[in-house]
Amino acid sequence: MADVTADDGALRRFLHGLPGVDAVGLQARAATLGTRSIKTTAKAYAIDLAISMIDLTTLEGADTPGKVRALCAKGVSPDPTDRTAPKVAAICVYPDMVATAKEALNGSGIHVASVATAFPAGRAALPVKLADTRDAVAAGADEIDMVIDRGAFLSGRYMSVFEEIKKVKEACARPDGSAAHLKVIFETGELQTYDNVRRVSWLAMLAGADFIKTSTGKVAVNATPPVTLLMLEAVRDFHAATGVQVGVKPAGGIRTTKDAIKYLVMVNETLGEPWLTADWFRFGASSLLNDLLMQRQKLSTGRYSGPDYVTVD
Repeated sequence: MADVTADDGALRRFLHGLPGVDAVGLQARAATLGTRSIKTTAKAYAIDLAISMIDLTTLEGADTPGKVRALCAKGVSPDPTDRTAPKVAAICVYPDMVATAKEALNGSGIHVASVATAFPAGRAALPVKLADTRDAVAAGADEIDMVIDRGAFLSGRYMSVFEEIKKVKEACARPDGSAAHLKVIFETGELQTYDNVRRVSWLAMLAGADFIKTSTGKVAVNATPPVTLLMLEAVRDFHAATGVQVGVKPAGGIRTTKDAIKYLVMVNETLGEPWLTADWFRFGASSLLNDLLMQRQKLSTGRYSGPDYVTVD
């Protein structure tokens, strides 16, 4: 695939040569997968799997060290009354809170993810974005969630976006030779067409993304089943063409157990069991965990919990 990124013209020809998206077919397929019914034992497994895939997130201007430490404690032990509840995959915070989260999670096995590159708008000069990334990695971030320059992409400056992702990927490297994993956020609600979602998915994967992610959660339209299905299909096709496995992270607007299970069904039907782990699929969420915990208790006790059963984040 090196030839397709040799220059701007080659990259443009490749991206615009990808098959056009059948919007009606895509939406119908996503709707059909959303009707699959999962009961009893399978549902209990799906709930625990979804909990283990959550990037538990706080990305507010009012975040404090105390709030981040409390969120970390919840991630380690989501249900204090039931120690069999799994841990979440990661805690996602702004770069200045990485050190706090890293200390709070020490020895837990939970990763620290940090948004960088002038999140959520991405409107900053490249040196600023790279410094933002390096600071987060130096503070201990295991994962970096970067935002692409949507203006550059929508203007057709594909090579500019490609090079920026590559440079951020390089900034994820640590002195010991290891590197933080890079999740590339598209903000699909701003990309206008399904064809653009397919193109940007391939562009990010060609540039070295470890994960592709739908949204920041800071705009009106975030993750949707059709867009996520399209990204899963792009990952499938990229893996078939290159042998490289890439993860997917829908984020924003996924609040209920029912929604989470629909996404897990899509992963299973499109990519198969190898992607049904937190290494290759994540939920970017803050309120989803509470609903999963309440549904989990319903399965074990036969009754729904009151609103005070879970903490308010």
